[in-house]
Amino acid sequence: MRARLGGPPGYPRQVAHGAPVERRGELGSRKVTVSTDAHSHTSGWAEAGAPPPAPDRAAAAFFDVDNTMMQGASIYWFARGLAARNYVTTGDLLRFAWQQLRFRVLATEHVGDMSQIKKAALAFVEGWRVDDVERLAEEIFDELMAPRIWTGTRRLAQGHLDAGQRVWLVSAAPVEIGRVIADRLGLTGAIGTVAEVVDGAYTGRLVGDLMHGPAKAEAVIQLAAVEGLDLSRCTAYSDSSNDLPMLDAAGRGVAVNPDAALLREARRRGWEVRDFRTGRRAVKIAVPSTAAVGLLAGAVTAGVARHRRRAS
Repeated sequence: MRARLGGPPGYPRQVAHGAPVERRGELGSRKVTVSTDAHSHTSGWAEAGAPPPAPDRAAAAFFDVDNTMMQGASIYWFARGLAARNYVTTGDLLRFAWQQLRFRVLATEHVGDMSQIKKAALAFVEGWRVDDVERLAEEIFDELMAPRIWTGTRRLAQGHLDAGQRVWLVSAAPVEIGRVIADRLGLTGAIGTVAEVVDGAYTGRLVGDLMHGPAKAEAVIQLAAVEGLDLSRCTAYSDSSNDLPMLDAAGRGVAVNPDAALLREARRRGWEVRDFRTGRRAVKIAVPSTAAVGLLAGAVTAGVARHRRRAS
């Protein structure tokens, strides 16, 4: 049974006991879904047998996912998991990886056609059941994503939890993937790209825009207003200069495994820099990042179609 809780106009909350909470709201023409877990999570203080800290309701932390919390892109690892289950082919993944490598080397993600990316972003899940995608995301996280969580970044997030603060992931990946990652890591919840759902199945269209660039900052500002956060006391973490709007929105920005542009900006502004990578810093574990959702869709849609034809 679901109960509707009070909230500001246009921002209904639905709570299912023991299930994720999805909060939807509008800011101008944008819509954002925030997924949280109705249960509290065990953190360092609990494991140590110490009393929990007093909740700090005015402060929070916001973490980008790809190359910040995790080595590589979550949507890429999700596609790898689909390939292992014969939903896409190795060739699809190789083409995707090559596109992403060119994307980074040529820096085209700053001037790419986001409207085309948005159009293709979640086409590959058209007709899939939401519960099937969530089940796959859980399996694939345990198999492929969990070993690639940066220990150092995870420790930063735990520090906020231990201080009684809430921690959200903010990612261009589908919110269902972000929710699984947040749940597995014991975080508060996730903000992500929202797919349209009708009768429990995806239509292949987006609700609003990709959670990318300025959209992340708008989502964080909206969430702060709803949750009563003081953004001047909040911290944002990212690896990419594309997330400068989100880093600016928080009172404290931290560059984690930064790209060259963000590193220059962090040095100019005196921001803290944390780098947990080893070896050649120019090499990313799984090249895709910001527009990965859209480019991946182009690579996997044909593979999913082939899978469906074989299944039928």
